[in-house]
Amino acid sequence: MRNDPAGWKFMFSKILVANRGEIACRVIKTARRMGIRTVAVYSDADRDALHVEMADEAVHIGPAAASESYLVADKIIAACKQTGAEAVHPGYGFLSERASFPAALAKEGIVWIGPNPRAIEAMGDKIESKKFANEAKVSTVPGYLGVIESPDQAIEIAEEIGYPVMIKASAGGGGKGMRIAWNAEEARDGYVRSKSEAASSFGDDRVFIEKFIENPRHIEIQVLGDKHGNAIYLGERECSIQRRNQKVIEEAPSPLLDEETRRKMGEQAVALAKAVDYDSAGTVEFVAGQDKSFYFLEMNTRLQVEHPVTELITGVDLVEQMIRVAAGEKLEISQADVKLNGWAVESRIYAEDPYRNFLPSIGRLVRYQPPEEAASDGVTIRNDTGVVEGSEISMYYDPMIAKLITHAPTRGEAIDAMSSALDAFYVDGIQHNVPFLTALMNHPRWRSGELATSFIADEYPDGFAPAVPDEAAYSVLAAVALSMGALQRERLDHLPGRLRPHSGAIRENWVIKLDKTYVPIRLAAGYPGTPVELDVAIGDGPVMNVESDWSPGAPLWSGKVGSRDVTVQVRPVRGGYRLDWQGFSVIARVMTPRIAELDALMPEKLPPDTSKMLLCPMPGLVVSIAVAEGQEVKAGEQLAVVEAMKMENVLRAERDCVVSSIKAAPGDSLAVDAVIMEFS
Repeated sequence: MRNDPAGWKFMFSKILVANRGEIACRVIKTARRMGIRTVAVYSDADRDALHVEMADEAVHIGPAAASESYLVADKIIAACKQTGAEAVHPGYGFLSERASFPAALAKEGIVWIGPNPRAIEAMGDKIESKKFANEAKVSTVPGYLGVIESPDQAIEIAEEIGYPVMIKASAGGGGKGMRIAWNAEEARDGYVRSKSEAASSFGDDRVFIEKFIENPRHIEIQVLGDKHGNAIYLGERECSIQRRNQKVIEEAPSPLLDEETRRKMGEQAVALAKAVDYDSAGTVEFVAGQDKSFYFLEMNTRLQVEHPVTELITGVDLVEQMIRVAAGEKLEISQADVKLNGWAVESRIYAEDPYRNFLPSIGRLVRYQPPEEAASDGVTIRNDTGVVEGSEISMYYDPMIAKLITHAPTRGEAIDAMSSALDAFYVDGIQHNVPFLTALMNHPRWRSGELATSFIADEYPDGFAPAVPDEAAYSVLAAVALSMGALQRERLDHLPGRLRPHSGAIRENWVIKLDKTYVPIRLAAGYPGTPVELDVAIGDGPVMNVESDWSPGAPLWSGKVGSRDVTVQVRPVRGGYRLDWQGFSVIARVMTPRIAELDALMPEKLPPDTSKMLLCPMPGLVVSIAVAEGQEVKAGEQLAVVEAMKMENVLRAERDCVVSSIKAAPGDSLAVDAVIMEFS
């Protein structure tokens, strides 16, 4: 520790960040601002990762698998000794909620930047935290907290509580090891899958069962305590937009709560934190009814993924506070000092395919161009990420690419800012959920604030598909396509060596084919050049101005269509472009009227028949094959289990059939659409 000229009495000179990805980068940024040197640790898979580049020093700790690197406490301690790091910040996940880790650090004289082991033991284990909350007279959701020994016992308990029930891993978080069961069959399968995922993800296969509150909202309170008995709450976060129990969008504050409910939840959270002498940043999670009733769910004894929205509405750097508390400082913030200013929204950008039921996607980021971080006109755009262009998205870790956060004076303005920022978030090389997030930002129910954890299941019961553009959207997309197509045609027309020299006339009438829809458009005025400035008319509609500085090859078309600011993602395809905007994704082809007439006569190519094949839905590892060649299977029967990014996916038969051949075996690593088995 050292004396700091800024007035900090005792502060670390070097800390080690025992994590990876965006949270490691996030911690490094704050430490750098505080004048603290940082040490990164990395596995084989992260040798070229951004957090390794950002840190002052880096130490290799083992193979790609987390169980052999990031989860091995001895390797973290050895890295501290090697580099002289005085303290360890665990980030979230990995070793952040294992009480044994800070205890081991203490034996070596290394400071733990997190809560004391007693608090972790009391609240970090979901089963024990429920028992502790019950003893403290905190309202909890009905459930069974004892050890569940078998699937039959799980079914018995579930029926006593009453369906639906939630089956949850006792350790860990992040949606791993969680299943909702609506009947006995789902309870049996959920128990088996939850235990398996819990064992592989956290090294602890204990699960518990609790009542699942229908149409609930997920609201959490950020708490902050020091080692001197002080504790405060920093408002709430709404985390109700979830998929597979994994948060997708978070916001602060919650559109549900009023000041009175916020105070009650906050005071209850602080009381719980004080009961265990909580001395760091942590989160008390509640399940809330639409009537503003709430029940204690669990306490996460670590920094949360969604902490940036709290930071933006309070102005408090939570990582800095964690470091200061660990260094023994008192909180300089009292409850009266906490003011909630404006509204913040966070979108989690995942490497997953929204058009394939959000299955994981791995590979290299061929293009990675996030919107520029900025603060102007009352709007802040922040991007917390751990990748750069060229980074590899590995199957070994969480599929998160980045967290995009916007802050504005009102909820509507924050959502509008997020919608525009997502339009400008350009990622290629893997599948990702940006189109889905963009569509959500424009969903009327989301904008109304009428949320529930079932939101995605309610609104997208058949999965996500690109929204069908309405007339207004077709007009915008057609105008953008024409500005690009006419520009490229004009350049081609002036190439030397043409058999027939260009007449110099600018074609006025065009047709834009958007997927299967033909949109007539007229270039009323202007010259197709860079910068673009044209007057166009859709069919017999009014003339509107189109302005942009787009040039061929640019991934983003940014400009104005009429009075509207528009940012469209542009990807070249054969004979045209793929345009992504506001959740719409269309193939645009710019044609002359005659070519459009002929194109309409072309036969449609039918997709290949894969009805007699089981295809791997995502890149992943075959965990098990449940059938044999020649076996008769019934609809719904389990065929195989494939794992990717810590999630197990059970593949089932869609109809009665006979397995004619098996093309994969347990342990095989498969690409997307690889044939696992064939049927007769």
